[in-house]
Amino acid sequence: MDTSVSHQDGLTPSEPASTSSLPVFDKDICAEDMDKMAANAMRASNFLKAISHEGRLMILCHLASGEKSVTELEELLSARQAAVSQQLSRLRLEGLVTPRRDGKTIYYSLTDDRPKQIMEVVYDLFCRQK
Repeated sequence: MDTSVSHQDGLTPSEPASTSSLPVFDKDICAEDMDKMAANAMRASNFLKAISHEGRLMILCHLASGEKSVTELEELLSARQAAVSQQLSRLRLEGLVTPRRDGKTIYYSLTDDRPKQIMEVVYDLFCRQK
């Protein structure tokens, strides 16, 4: 018996909804878990807004494999330096990437594991063949 739920966007979760390990999606969610979500909803919303641009999303995908220079990102994205720098600036402002200067070259890396974890989920949802 198929217990997965079909969504309007055509995506189907890989696991039945009842086996979710996320407390937010558990039918027996407690008040403490809801309070945690409410306290962090703005941070989560800002994080999702920061990655909701195709260019920024692809920058994070490339940085998930390691540090890259602005020039490397330009080539990987087939984009102009001004566009790449603008998107890096937004990601830096949100605390998702960290710059490092070496002479005239600026390198960027992910600040922590959050963007990489999200990129893995995005890849699983949209890129992995089922």
